[in-house]
Amino acid sequence: MLLENKTAVIYGAGGAVGGAVARAFAKEGAKVFLTGHTLEKVNVIKEEIIAAGGEAYAAQVDALNKEEVENHLDQIISQFGQIDISFNLIGYRIWMGTPLLEMTQEKFLSPIETAMRTHFITATAAGRHMAIKGSGVILALTAQSSRIPVNKQGGFGVTEAAIEALCRQLSVELGPQGVRVVCLRSAGSPDTPGVMAAMKRLAEKAGITYEQMLEKNAESTMLKRMPSLAEVADVAVLMASDRSRSITAAAVNVTCGAYVD
Repeated sequence: MLLENKTAVIYGAGGAVGGAVARAFAKEGAKVFLTGHTLEKVNVIKEEIIAAGGEAYAAQVDALNKEEVENHLDQIISQFGQIDISFNLIGYRIWMGTPLLEMTQEKFLSPIETAMRTHFITATAAGRHMAIKGSGVILALTAQSSRIPVNKQGGFGVTEAAIEALCRQLSVELGPQGVRVVCLRSAGSPDTPGVMAAMKRLAEKAGITYEQMLEKNAESTMLKRMPSLAEVADVAVLMASDRSRSITAAAVNVTCGAYVD
C-alpha cells in the first residue's frame, strides 16, 4: 500500500473532494485524521472508512482558526508521534458571472482572503512539525483558472493562482528540511455537487442546457472528458506517497488535457 504507516490530516473532509481523498488515503493504508467545521458529515466519512477496514479519526476544527489547527496537530503528535501529510480542502464562497468592473471589492476579495488565511494557517502549522521530523507532504487543490483566465470568474482564478504561489514559496523554504509541497490543478469534476451547481449556473447564463455545458467542457479537453472525483483522489495518493519523493513546487495537471503546461 502506497501510504502504509502514514498519518494524513484532511481539512474539509466532510465535503465531496475531502471525503473522496480520505477514502483513497485510508484504502492505501494511511491513518486519516478528518476535520471539519461541523462534525456530522465528517463522522459519516469516518464511519465509512472504519467499516471498510481503515483507520480514521474525526475532530471539529475550524481551519480558519490558528489556535484550533495547532491544538489539533499537537494532539496527533502527542498520540501518534508524526504528521506525514496535510491536505486543505475546505470550501469558500466564490461569486461568478459578474464582470470585475461591476463586482464589489468585498465579493472579489472574499475567496482570496479566505483561501490565503486557511492555507497559510494549516500549511505552516503542519510544516513546523514536518520540518522537525525531516519529511512530509503538504497538498493543495487548485484549478486551471490559475493559468487560463475565464471571463466573469470573479476572484476565482486569482484565488487559485495565489494558492499556487504560496505553495511555491513554502516549497523553497521547507525543501531543505525534506518537506514537499504539491498542488493538484484540476479542471473540476462534474460528479461533485459544487462543480455541478456552478456549471448549471454558467449554463443558464449562457442560454444552454447543463448537458450541453458538460459536453462543451469535455470537448475542450484532449481526452474529451472531465476528470472524475476518484481520479483526482488517486493522483493525491500518488503525490502524497514516497513514489513522488522527487516532486515539489509543482502544480500537477489533472485536467484531462484541458490545457498544455
